[in-house]
Parts: sequence; structure tokens; C-alpha cells
Amino acid sequence: MSNFFDSEVVRSEMVEISEIQEQIYGSVFKFPYMNKDDKINHINLLEKLLEKQKVLYTRLTLSDDPQAKEMKSKIMNSASIMGLDPNIDMNIIFKNMIELIKNMKNKIQEN
Repeated sequence: MSNFFDSEVVRSEMVEISEIQEQIYGSVFKFPYMNKDDKINHINLLEKLLEKQKVLYTRLTLSDDPQAKEMKSKIMNSASIMGLDPNIDMNIIFKNMIELIKNMKNKIQEN
């Protein structure tokens, strides 16, 4: 049985997720001062990040690998610490977050 994290696809996605997070975190406090185009680009990065996280979470959920199960458990524990119901379907959370980000983008584009 191969390790979930030995997969080149998984490793590549995790590196990309990390890089996108760094980009977002590096400019998050500048957001209120960004021009419209920069705000849209920032929100596009958020959308991309969420989509990649959603795919990774789905892979974790479908895997029988003990390390994947452990990572999923850590994600659920972190969500619980942040106040989410520990039995919540994370797909609902992802769906709601994606919808929120789309609403933010629409609001910025209207102005």
C-alpha cells in the first residue's frame, strides 16, 4: 500500500496550496487599501485556494491511508476548535465559503 503523501499529485497540490496561502497572507492586511483590480486578483486567489483545499480534503476523505485519515482528523479538530460542529460536513463549509467569496467579488465589481 502506498502512502497518500507519496503521490506526486498530492505533493504538488500541497506545495501549490502552501504557495497560494503565502501570497494571500502576505497581502491580506493591504486588502482595504488595494485598488479594484488588486482586490479582484486577491479574491481570485482565495477562490483558487478554496477549490484546491476542497479537492485535497476530498482526497483525504476517500483515502484509506492512515496518514490521510490523521490529517483529516486534524482538520476536523481545528474546525471544532474554531467553533464549528465537529460533525459538520466540510463540503457544506467549502460551499458556503465559496459563495461568500463570490459575493465579495460581485460587490467589488459593482463599485
